Amino acid sequence: MKLQITVEGKTYEVEVEVLEEDEGARTAGYGQYQSFAAPPPMTFPAPPLPAPDGNIAAGKVCCSPVTGLVIKVNIVPGQQVQPDELIVVLEAMKMETNVTAPCASTVRSVNVAPGDSVKVNQVIVEFE
Repeated sequence: MKLQITVEGKTYEVEVEVLEEDEGARTAGYGQYQSFAAPPPMTFPAPPLPAPDGNIAAGKVCCSPVTGLVIKVNIVPGQQVQPDELIVVLEAMKMETNVTAPCASTVRSVNVAPGDSVKVNQVIVEFE
């Protein structure tokens, strides 16, 4: 098979010998483009909620948003807290996460201490 190739304005005639004709083995070469369909977007299910406990009323708890380590606890049982007040600091993958009070309330119990490991959705503080 003879081909004409132009390089930097000069045209050359070359002879090419095809050794194997395998349509499945062809790939895009120089100057050719292949298009690929974009993969579908990834979706992840919401993390499971903690199992309901008869002693804990809905909305009266604060759960860990991440799996990590408790760095600091800023509250004690009986303490009054305001919405968005910092109550616990967690560390996950060398990043700190501030956990704040969801509402104005009184702390009933603190279920963690500095150095404790916590899992996602683990109840860390209960409110009255």
